[in-house]
Amino acid sequence: MLEEGRIYLGTSRNPDDTINKGEYLELKYANRHGLVTGATGTGKTVSLQILAEGFSNAGVPVFCADVKGDVSGLGAAGVTKDFLTKRAETIGFDDYEFQEFPIIFWDLFGEKGHQTRTTISEMGPLILSRLMDLSESQEGILNMAFKIADDEGLLLLDLKDLRSLLANMADRRKELNDEYGLVSTQSIGAIQRQLLIIEQQGGDMFFGEPALDIHDLMRTTRDGRGAISILAADKLMSSPRLYATFLLWLLSELFEELPEVGDPEKPKLVFFFDEAHLLFDEAPRVLIEKVEQVVKLIRSKGVGVFFVTQNPLDIPDAVLSQLGNRVQHALRAYTPREAKAVKTAADTFRPNPAFDAEDVIKNLGVGEALVSTLEAKGIPSIVQRTLIRPPSSRLGPLDDTERRDIMNVSPVAGQYDKEVDRESAYEVLQERAKKAAREEAERKKREEYEYQQKKQSRSSGRGRQSVTEAAVKSITRSVATSLGRALVRGILGSLKR
Repeated sequence: MLEEGRIYLGTSRNPDDTINKGEYLELKYANRHGLVTGATGTGKTVSLQILAEGFSNAGVPVFCADVKGDVSGLGAAGVTKDFLTKRAETIGFDDYEFQEFPIIFWDLFGEKGHQTRTTISEMGPLILSRLMDLSESQEGILNMAFKIADDEGLLLLDLKDLRSLLANMADRRKELNDEYGLVSTQSIGAIQRQLLIIEQQGGDMFFGEPALDIHDLMRTTRDGRGAISILAADKLMSSPRLYATFLLWLLSELFEELPEVGDPEKPKLVFFFDEAHLLFDEAPRVLIEKVEQVVKLIRSKGVGVFFVTQNPLDIPDAVLSQLGNRVQHALRAYTPREAKAVKTAADTFRPNPAFDAEDVIKNLGVGEALVSTLEAKGIPSIVQRTLIRPPSSRLGPLDDTERRDIMNVSPVAGQYDKEVDRESAYEVLQERAKKAAREEAERKKREEYEYQQKKQSRSSGRGRQSVTEAAVKSITRSVATSLGRALVRGILGSLKR
């Protein structure tokens, strides 16, 4: 059943329950993206697991999030179970054998995987605004902050860098208003409060250095298999906006960093976006448009994106139309919205005259799905009712000891574990503020000294100054004071020494 250049998904069956034929995903069309949907408990995780196995054995690196911990089982060979053996026999899977796969564990919190970070600058204002759920005016202030940082050579690496820049903008608002527009202290205050919320949710661990190198997600082993990068997301799911924002940033980084390769014989990387509805829930239109653009164009970078979600209605139509490979598990139709989801799912398939897809979706068993993949010239295949093949890796999670053993021999072991805090906006602004304060203190001390000298001269009986002498001294003091203040403004207004 296993074939070169194709991933075996399972075997379709006829309406009379007789076995029909093997269903495959063509590797050369895997960068046309895909969708795995179905209600809870219908087998989506197993479908994700067998897809990851197939891509890995074909030499394609994989990235996926592990929302429930089950996906970690890819790191261990499966064990014989009656229902697995029976499924293999039923579908004629004579090549079935157990196998472990090369795994790299990642974790934003650094607990169940290698620490995963990015910098504020790399994330950018649009995605960061989504993370903080900013209003339009607040997003404008954040864009202004990034513009000022770019213009003045400031490095924004972590949360304290952004906080210090925002505080600096509030102090300089009169100066910045002329060049960048109105600086609203109310908006700055609102952003600062959102940064505090992000920090309380653990987001401060996500921002900093060393930042994740996306090429570490594209590793292959010596025997030619693709490494499977698994993001531990069970804890992260308590902060769903952070989860969705991180995956969106990662997708954006892949799009920006990878070169154009056209349509390769197999993808350079396959990216699974589990709980995909979190990406689109209450997202502003500008962000959804960006996602649509990235999904449309990233295929030319050799990256395939598979969205995994319960309901096909979770995906905007403009994105859904670009997902050529479909695995649809059972859906329930107890409410009008659920009935609409069933109809939407059925209507997106190329019809099979042997059965009614809308009716079948409601009656699929566990481990059974409607499957349609792209065939010659990128045309979708006729939808087939398919018994999904059993996985070769373990069903269920690894224990903590097994996870640590894999992390200890990881190709990136020790590379991201120690945080680096180099000089950036926070340190630069702190130092310049201290320098400005010292100069201000020296100016006041100098003026006090001049005042005391003048007072002493008067008390010694020197006599009154001439009108000309008084005028010259007044002008001198005025010029000196003006220069001192200009110097202070220059230090706070420019980040280039």
